[in-house]
Amino acid sequence: MNSYPFGKLKETLGGIYIHIPFCKQACYYCDFHFSTSLKKKKELIEALVKELQLRKSEFKDIAVATIYFGGGTPSILTDEELQLLIDAVYDNYKVVDDPEITLEANPDDLSKERIYKLAKTPINRLSIGIQSFFEEDLKLMNRAHNAQEAKECLSVASRYFDNISIDLIYGVPGATNEQWLQNIETALSYNIPHVSSYALTVEPKTAFASFIKKKIMNDVNDEQAHEQFHILKDYLEGKEFIHYELSNFGKENYFSKNNTAYWQGKPYIGIGPSAHSFNGKQRSWNVRNNAKYIKSLQENKLPMEIETLTKVDRYNEYVMTGLRTIWGVSLEKVEQDFDTTFKDYLLEQANVFINRQMLYIEAEHLKVTKKGQFLSDGIASELFKLNLS
Repeated sequence: MNSYPFGKLKETLGGIYIHIPFCKQACYYCDFHFSTSLKKKKELIEALVKELQLRKSEFKDIAVATIYFGGGTPSILTDEELQLLIDAVYDNYKVVDDPEITLEANPDDLSKERIYKLAKTPINRLSIGIQSFFEEDLKLMNRAHNAQEAKECLSVASRYFDNISIDLIYGVPGATNEQWLQNIETALSYNIPHVSSYALTVEPKTAFASFIKKKIMNDVNDEQAHEQFHILKDYLEGKEFIHYELSNFGKENYFSKNNTAYWQGKPYIGIGPSAHSFNGKQRSWNVRNNAKYIKSLQENKLPMEIETLTKVDRYNEYVMTGLRTIWGVSLEKVEQDFDTTFKDYLLEQANVFINRQMLYIEAEHLKVTKKGQFLSDGIASELFKLNLS
């Protein structure tokens, strides 16, 4: 099994996330930072390179194991622009042999010619935003691609890339359980080794929130989303996928190394507007504005805010991320990294969920049961300590 035990190489391996804040159009559910104007693309890329240069001292003793292009829609960039950013990482950081380099991409950007060219770059993993293979779902979400483009890009990409992940969204209003199962079956027909799947969430200030308020569309049905989560889990596990994190399923040796590092507390640097970073004790985030981000870097200033995490903050974050994964929360780690009072508190709070068969302890790790998985974030919040000191 693809395994990353807590503590192993924690101080020597890290990741770099590069946020590309551009999209062709706005998906109605999205609240990520992006712009549909490409006027400042050249300046933005120059600023990304500058930030990579200015922050290299943060990874003085850390080797880069993963490079992840997220967004936004990173596939909007040309191959030359992507290569420029990859070169900037290699020029300023120590990089392991054969790092995982992921590009988030939309099907409408992945023509046969583009896929062929991408396969000749250092990018070795594609994360493709399919979301659904049904035209009505894609229109409801205001996706830039159609169902045929989704199928065609997977047909070609699977011939040139071994490591492909796709995104699927469940709990879409009006989408039946039968349609959801068809989505999963269609995805697996292309021999995709990794699926990231998320319940449709209506975030404030999104178009969906406005549509629901105006009764233009129905609200999300939580019960149906719960059902579709278990349809997904049961089907993929029956096809030898490992449910290694709440929203992620991978075949053996195809887990996302980038995301696994996040969940296991490895350090990472977030480059670009709105990107977040973590070094084990501090979290930082960049300004959520392209023009301000560019201006700051042109002046050789880092446009970020920094928060030093308390022991309680770090405990709470570890519990939250740990319960989402197959590795769970190590009771030994809690005792070592925090102290015995934290371990005792965790076990006391967890007891009610153990009695309700939503948590269990295995080999000194606290884990969620199948019954508790869909509710793991809510369970984790009940195990948090208040930051009183």
